Amino acid sequence: MGLTALIPVIMWTLSGLSHPFMSNWFRPVIALEVYKPAPAKTKPALSIQQVLAQNSISTFINFGQLNFSKDTYYQVLGTDSLYNYYSANTGKVLPDGDKLYATYLARYFTQDTTSKIKSISLQKTFDGHYQPINHLLPVWKVTFDRADGMDVYIETGQSRMGTFNNHTRKAMLTVFEQLHTWEFLVAIGGDQFRNVVMLIIVGVMFLSLLSGLTIYGLFWKKFKTATQNRRADKRKDTRFVHRFHRQIGLIVSFVMLTFIISGAFHLIVKLHNAGPAQKAYTQQISSKDLTVSNLVVPLADSLIKNINVVKFNDSVYYQVSDIKKNVSYFNTITGTQLTDGDTQYASYLSDLYRSSEAQVKGKTTITQIRQFDNEYGFINKRLPVQKVSYPNGENWYIETTTSQLATKVAGIDRAEGLSFIFLHKYFGMSWAGKNIRDIVSMLAALGVLVVSLFGFAAFIKNK
Repeated sequence: MGLTALIPVIMWTLSGLSHPFMSNWFRPVIALEVYKPAPAKTKPALSIQQVLAQNSISTFINFGQLNFSKDTYYQVLGTDSLYNYYSANTGKVLPDGDKLYATYLARYFTQDTTSKIKSISLQKTFDGHYQPINHLLPVWKVTFDRADGMDVYIETGQSRMGTFNNHTRKAMLTVFEQLHTWEFLVAIGGDQFRNVVMLIIVGVMFLSLLSGLTIYGLFWKKFKTATQNRRADKRKDTRFVHRFHRQIGLIVSFVMLTFIISGAFHLIVKLHNAGPAQKAYTQQISSKDLTVSNLVVPLADSLIKNINVVKFNDSVYYQVSDIKKNVSYFNTITGTQLTDGDTQYASYLSDLYRSSEAQVKGKTTITQIRQFDNEYGFINKRLPVQKVSYPNGENWYIETTTSQLATKVAGIDRAEGLSFIFLHKYFGMSWAGKNIRDIVSMLAALGVLVVSLFGFAAFIKNK
């Protein structure tokens, strides 16, 4: 069993040793990670209704208002799911507007206004360099013509960055993807096939660990007597490799057990949750529904971060996000503000997303989440979100500004998430700082690697 698990253990421990370098010590540095738009100096000359009429647009999915290239634009998401940009002062369309805005944001985040753009492409799927952990799609991949080969992934709809990679990080991502998550198995038999194979290997590792501890426990006195006899007879220690394998194995058996349990639990939950993709929410807005001008929203222009439009409960609302992360809703026909609008919209979306789930009786609580925590971690990317908590313990996290489900956490998901971050990623050491936590996790992985190699050497020596 140890031989069966040897190569997988070497792959997992080596990639585990490389992870702190990829995510911490060798992680590329970027000038800015959050976009903070400067408020418009003047109010747009045209309302969104006038721009839509001028360009003969009767229906659309959403719109936003943004400033770049010394002008204010309406960013209109059409029914073809493509963004078009119209000057809020002239109503004219900006050719290749989405690509230009992605380039503008990439230069903003890197603070690089001089390097040439080597390539820019719209990416609609994840790959080895832009992995599912980044969540956001579609994104523009903007590659700078620089020595470090910097790639910046931009989601223009929310003016934010998915991730960024240089040559070193791209190489590390490729190594980690193949050695740790075994992406090569996906190409062979799909994601479920990969998870099943990995779970079998983890099971073999557990049995190997259990048998090693059992043998050491049952024959401990025999091992001790043999050592004492050898020393008494002053004989040469010819089985030091076996002894080191047992002794170091005993020391690292606990950390190996934590890796195995958390890894197996992670794979079991992934298999449990495997199924059809979560349905995506979409809407269609008629330009006739926009009676009140977006220019008369009763908030100071200096406080407004963005204006969108949403449709729910048979009404259409201007969804106004301010610089303090508050989201307000104003009816597009009457202009009146909807009390607790973001809470109501989160509840509406949550019920929509869980419509295929069993109905739950009892009170639902909704709270806004503005920073990541142990349950809603940084891997979810989206903030702020509304946390919709159902009486059965389910928490559904909704990003209302995009009408998207950020994540769902139920009983088994919550337990798996906690076991993974504490038993696999050692978040229990966070109090000592990220560097110390990474060093401890590397020592744990190194211990497992050394034990495996000593075990293999002992096997060869026996032969």
